[in-house]
Amino acid sequence: MPDPTDRGRGEALLVHRAEPTVSCRSLAELQAQSKDCTKCPLAATRTQVVFGRGDPSADLVFVGEAPGAEEDAQGFPFVGRSGKLLDQLVLEEIGLDRDSFFVMNTLMCRPPNNRDPLPDELAACRPWFDLKLAALKPKVIVTLGNFASKALLDSPLGITKLRGQTYEWRDGIKLVPTFHPAAVLRGNTEAMAAMRADLVRAKKVLVPA
Repeated sequence: MPDPTDRGRGEALLVHRAEPTVSCRSLAELQAQSKDCTKCPLAATRTQVVFGRGDPSADLVFVGEAPGAEEDAQGFPFVGRSGKLLDQLVLEEIGLDRDSFFVMNTLMCRPPNNRDPLPDELAACRPWFDLKLAALKPKVIVTLGNFASKALLDSPLGITKLRGQTYEWRDGIKLVPTFHPAAVLRGNTEAMAAMRADLVRAKKVLVPA
């Protein structure tokens, strides 16, 4: 694993080409429309759509993989131990509480048994994802973990190679990949140090010196 602080690494802004966002609607309108989505088979197994949580005018957006059992039950992303750790680290390293940023996933519905999202499911949910970003207009996206980072950057590389760098994503949005909080909760002390360093990187983009 690379040096968790990644000092001196990835300072150049990497350019990632992506499709432009679709036309914008309000976040509240999108949330109301998405709750009855049946665009993929996950509609038959979910408890409810997990749209997102946080400030609709936030400059900072976190993107995870998909809802788990607790998120599916409550209707909000990152409500368990991973979410509490994420909130703690963002407060400590960026100075924002949980009501000052936005959190969502690549999928809005829980895959059965918490398996990885399937390509067809991602394709069905992507228009909702793009519409949410168009409504949010963030300055920075922080992707959490392997799946979200690889999906948004369309990269075969894992998170240990993708993180530690800032990517020019699309529409002027900067993307900063980091580990998923679950990696820290599994006792990976290097992941904790790396997450802190990546959040500091994101803060520097949000609030340039």
